Amino acid sequence: MRTIKLANEKKRDASVSFESAEKQSSVIYVLSDGSYPRNIKILKTALDHDLPCLLSQYGDPDKLAEALLKDDPEADFERGGMILENTRKLFVGKDSRVVFGVDLYEIVRNPDGSEKERYLYNKTQANINSEIPVLWTGKFFPKSEAIRMFVFSKKYQIRHVNGLTFDFLYDMAKQLHEKKSLVLLGTGKKGMQPLIFHEGGVPYRGFLEGRIREDKYCLILHLTNLELKDISS
Repeated sequence: MRTIKLANEKKRDASVSFESAEKQSSVIYVLSDGSYPRNIKILKTALDHDLPCLLSQYGDPDKLAEALLKDDPEADFERGGMILENTRKLFVGKDSRVVFGVDLYEIVRNPDGSEKERYLYNKTQANINSEIPVLWTGKFFPKSEAIRMFVFSKKYQIRHVNGLTFDFLYDMAKQLHEKKSLVLLGTGKKGMQPLIFHEGGVPYRGFLEGRIREDKYCLILHLTNLELKDISS
């Protein structure tokens, strides 16, 4: 269960769950025998059969070409086609050896492809379930205006985890339902920072929508990192 620490307009907070409310497709794809397909990773080749390694082994492209026609040294008949499981990402150098303590940089390029500037890449930290909760900023946007101001790329449904958090979330949904508005959510002590859902994730601005029907509620967290601008004449 994924959790988010959320505060209301009175700055009272609670840890609640959130999830993607994806609509299930009515179309199901199966194989010819009726079984369900699954995705797998297959080993194409190992490093010792890769082109840079073969070039260093034969020393000359012409000699390598002759070997390719005669002996197929690029083909690994023992390991090629193996199904891979529990893999993880590694960084290798020019000599195809694993390197450690890697520094990552973000590079800004000019229109012609030349490098303009570079700076050390700082991986963002998740902040939706930290000591400081996600704050209700009190900035409301009517729904009719919000859909013309922002491009909402993701949305999550906020759900209660017990009876106390049900009342907590129901009151929030009721207030938003009556205002017919979305409220801006933020992180940090003043609620001015964006929401980051996992380490290295994209920062988003969050807008909370609430709906109620009798004793039921629905809270939807809309996320955006793109604001629509008027076309200047």
